[in-house]
Amino acid sequence: MKKIISLILACVFVCTLWACSKNQEDGAGDAAGAVDVDLTKLSSTMVYSEVFNMTNAPEKYIGKTVRMRGKFSVYENTQTGARYFACVIADATSCCSQGIEFAPDLTEISSLTVGSEITVRGEFSTYEEDGTRYCRLKNAHLE
Repeated sequence: MKKIISLILACVFVCTLWACSKNQEDGAGDAAGAVDVDLTKLSSTMVYSEVFNMTNAPEKYIGKTVRMRGKFSVYENTQTGARYFACVIADATSCCSQGIEFAPDLTEISSLTVGSEITVRGEFSTYEEDGTRYCRLKNAHLE
């Protein structure tokens, strides 16, 4: 009887370890395909919340690869002529928007129009301009 109980406990233990292991698809660990924060797999409410967290506590995300889907947006600073590109996400009710700036290869965005649906991937970083800290995805690419 003790052997049967020991065998059952061992099976339960192995199943528990197996269930708690990381579930990786083939190639998921490849550096080229690895994404640390994939916002494309979350609901609109969760995406909005996560982007809010990213902009308010950026130190937790610096250096992580982020993938996100949203609307393409462009802002041009009339004083400096600098152009800023962003992926903007609305919450579930579309009343509020959050966005993250990205630094793309300009040839990738030449055919985009403002408001186009895009998926962008890049490395999360921050920078300071005129005393204000901004978040952006550097080395960003459209998917």
